[in-house]
Amino acid sequence: MKLYTSGRAPNPRRVRWFMAEKGIGDIEVIDVDLLKGEHRTPDYVERAGIAQAPALTLDDGTTITESLAICRYLEALYPEPNLFGEGPKETAVIEMWTRRAEMLCAVPLMLAVRHGHPALAALETQVPEVAVTNRAQGERSLKLFDRRLGESPWLAAERVTIADGVLFIGMEFARLVRFAVPEDLTHLARWQGAMRERASAPAGA
Repeated sequence: MKLYTSGRAPNPRRVRWFMAEKGIGDIEVIDVDLLKGEHRTPDYVERAGIAQAPALTLDDGTTITESLAICRYLEALYPEPNLFGEGPKETAVIEMWTRRAEMLCAVPLMLAVRHGHPALAALETQVPEVAVTNRAQGERSLKLFDRRLGESPWLAAERVTIADGVLFIGMEFARLVRFAVPEDLTHLARWQGAMRERASAPAGA
């Protein structure tokens, strides 16, 4: 298998973080320079079907894109430690928090960076209003996650799961536009510190 990834980009970083949590080291990793447009070359688009990273090409030539789809595939191949849930209830709860982390916080913060950081103007036409609106949405959602983390050491279970990875990487990417957890959100700050201390934290950064 070959994983096409890109340093610091949040969606590729999710997969690298996931692989680090699993201890997966037998997949060939190929860096794709997004700022140079390497994801838009004819060979890459033909392989992946879309100009985006990450992409996982299997030994039979099938290519899977979308970070969570890749992680689900890897979970099936490398089931331990479990990061997507065991049993119907836990799996559903983890899925719920993963969706909340992605839609309410990670995606808005990613858009805030993409439309607000000058270096990323090479990827698309930036719209400052998009950066401002999405940053505000991402920051509003933090209270929800702080409340949850006051009830549980991790976001979706009594252990680290994919939901933690999605939220953590979205927040870390937003540091490029000086995002920081407000001081009064102590549970979220505690969790962020714990995530940064994990061996998986630097993966893909």
